[in-house]
Amino acid sequence: MRSKLGAEATVYIDGASRGNPGPAGAGCVFVDAHEQPLLEVSKPLGRATNNVAEYSALVYALQEAQARGVRRLRVHSDSELLVKQLQGLYRVRNDALRALYERARRTAAGFEQVTFHHVPRERNRLADRLAGRAAVRSAGMPDL
Repeated sequence: MRSKLGAEATVYIDGASRGNPGPAGAGCVFVDAHEQPLLEVSKPLGRATNNVAEYSALVYALQEAQARGVRRLRVHSDSELLVKQLQGLYRVRNDALRALYERARRTAAGFEQVTFHHVPRERNRLADRLAGRAAVRSAGMPDL
C-alpha cells in the first residue's frame, strides 16, 4: 500500500468499542483523489467508550498527517457528535472527551486548514473495519 501523502489529504476515521465501555480501537484511512487507500492505521485502545475511540482515531489521524507533511486535511467521520463538536456547533460536556477534544484542536492548529465532514456509515466502511479489528486486539482476541 502506498503511504505517500501530499500537502493536501483526505482521511476517514472511526472508533469502535465492544461494550461501550469495553475493548476499543481506532481506525483511519488516508485516501487519494479516487478514494483509493494510501495509508491505513489501526490502533488498539484498551478499555474505552465509543466516543473516546472516535476522538482517539482523530488524534492518530492528525498526528500521522502532521508527521507526513500534510498542510490541509479533510477529515471524514460518521460520528455526528465529533464533527459537530469540532465545527463548534455542539459543546463538549464530557470530561474524558474534553481532554481529547483539546488535544485534537491543538494538533489541528498546526495545519493551514483542517475541515470536518460528517459522512454516512456506509461511506466509512474501511475505517470502521480497521477500528473493529483494533477493538478485537484490545480484547486479546485474534484478528478475523
